[in-house]
Amino acid sequence: MKYTRFEKARMVGARALQISLGAPILVDYPEDILDPVDIAMMEYDEGVVPITVTRD
Repeated sequence: MKYTRFEKARMVGARALQISLGAPILVDYPEDILDPVDIAMMEYDEGVVPITVTRD
């Protein structure tokens, strides 16, 4: 599914919040990356973000 830039921003932002609050990380990432937004972007790029988008 192709997402709009607004859907992508919402998904990455929500996932970054989850990661910052202690949710398990679903990708292997280098230990020098500490920013939850960067980790959420890695998850989005690999297609493993556990968030769905519902459209009308």
